[in-house]
Amino acid sequence: MTTKSGRPRGRPRGFDADAALATGKRLFHGQGYDAVGIAAVTGALGINPPSFYAAFGSKAAFFAQVLAKYSREAGVPFDELLADGQPVAVALTAVLLEAARRYTAEPEARGCMVLEGLGCDDPDARCAAAAHHQAAEGAIRRFVAQRHPEQAERVTDLVATTLAGLSAMARQGVSAERLVAVAELAGEAIAQALPSPSPSPAPKAKAKAKAASGKTAGRKATARV
Repeated sequence: MTTKSGRPRGRPRGFDADAALATGKRLFHGQGYDAVGIAAVTGALGINPPSFYAAFGSKAAFFAQVLAKYSREAGVPFDELLADGQPVAVALTAVLLEAARRYTAEPEARGCMVLEGLGCDDPDARCAAAAHHQAAEGAIRRFVAQRHPEQAERVTDLVATTLAGLSAMARQGVSAERLVAVAELAGEAIAQALPSPSPSPAPKAKAKAKAASGKTAGRKATARV
């Protein structure tokens, strides 16, 4: 009599979910979502497919968790850079400069995993990437709209397009120095696109206004005497 030994179900003993997500980040960011199969994922994690599906549900669901970890730990910190009181053009330039540096920080995982994920063949994976992308665009749009509502849409489009270009160029191996130069140039374009604050009166104009005010006050005082 023979007894079949069933495959273990659920997470194996000692399974480290956070370490699994870090491994997934290395695979997906380095090779792209579509190029990484379940066999590669389970092999890297050291578990079999049933255990993987029991732990994460699907490859796309695993990717969604990996993206969340990536956004928290390696993505551009929009909330920090788009702080209240910061000049709009300065803050957005800081976003682009930070992106240029982060997209080239790891030689084996260049570019933005969220932006690259927008091109996945799997619709569920695309949806997961799009959620993070839309959240970032929304943060930029709200930040600009606080002071320049009429320019919010086109400035947001400019920043989003520049970020996508920086990611694509990073994936092609373009150096951090060149991407920083692109970010700086885009920052100049943003500054030109936004209305300048009203200039303060020139020193001479201020002096004339003060003198005129003094004369008027003198006349009024004399009239009262």
